[in-house]
Amino acid sequence: MNTYLITGGAGFVGSNYVLYMMEKYPDVRVINLDKLTYAGNLENLRSIEKKENYTFIKGDICDKKLVRELFSGYDIDYVVNFAAESHVDRSIIDPEIFVKTNILGTVTLLNEAKTSWGVNGGYKAGKKFLQISTDEVYGSLGETGLFTEKTPLDPNSPYSASKASADMMVKAYWNTYRMPVNITRCTNNYGPFQFPEKLIPLFINNCMNMEKLPLYGDGLNIRDWLYVEDHCKAIDLVLKKGIPGEIYNVGGNNERTNIQIAREIISYINEKEDPSITEELISFVQDRPGHDRRYGIDSGKIREELGWYPDTVFEEGIKKTIDWYLNNKDWMKNIWCRSG
Repeated sequence: MNTYLITGGAGFVGSNYVLYMMEKYPDVRVINLDKLTYAGNLENLRSIEKKENYTFIKGDICDKKLVRELFSGYDIDYVVNFAAESHVDRSIIDPEIFVKTNILGTVTLLNEAKTSWGVNGGYKAGKKFLQISTDEVYGSLGETGLFTEKTPLDPNSPYSASKASADMMVKAYWNTYRMPVNITRCTNNYGPFQFPEKLIPLFINNCMNMEKLPLYGDGLNIRDWLYVEDHCKAIDLVLKKGIPGEIYNVGGNNERTNIQIAREIISYINEKEDPSITEELISFVQDRPGHDRRYGIDSGKIREELGWYPDTVFEEGIKKTIDWYLNNKDWMKNIWCRSG
């Protein structure tokens, strides 16, 4: 029985990954460590909470004592580090918490994994540390081109700078200690259980409540979008087949401007739910500082080396996502109430 320590497993991508793993591999053991800040929600995992091979532990990845106890109490084979402060606007207001969680927390996990897994100058077989990162560490693209794994890091926000710093520490543990690690850098995810401060669930929620959809600047900032389950499949492949020390970009080849996203959401809700929802809800607001213009991922490496490809086209995935939020209005209401 392989044992996974999944940090941040009550958040958006983390909880989707926990559910994916528990369904695909019923014989694995999952240890879910999550601090349960505003974006962490155990409701996401209600369907598996009583399974014998699943354990939830409320705690902080910066807590050295707790992390050490987890490594000494469980024979952990894989660490998948989702735990992170991830909202750019919040990082502009309070950068320090991003430094603590995203950098110091990652180093705490790395140190304990290194100590636990080390043997005879090397490492026990079958161990790996996977850092879940973001394409935002690369900075901003012009109208053409894509980020590759060799693109220099050029983060523009406190959030992306903290993730880039964490990535560099993970890579340093490979270069210095030959610790078995991988890094994945994924484009924007969408799907069930995403905290509604993020673009797609925010716009869905605002449509449901007849509130304005705020678009920064001219609304023409471009992001590449990937359905969250496809990201989970990529993580699984990298853990099992990824070459130690390597970085893998994960993209959906679904570039959209933010105003396109708003219009697609409005159109679908107008047709399916409420014809009074129109583009009159779109509202342009002052752009945020350091707002990257365009992200685009070249995921050729993970496709060619590991055989990964996204299964969900955006036109299908966005409808599935909107339907999920429309059918789970209580979830949306409750998570907003918990966040204050």
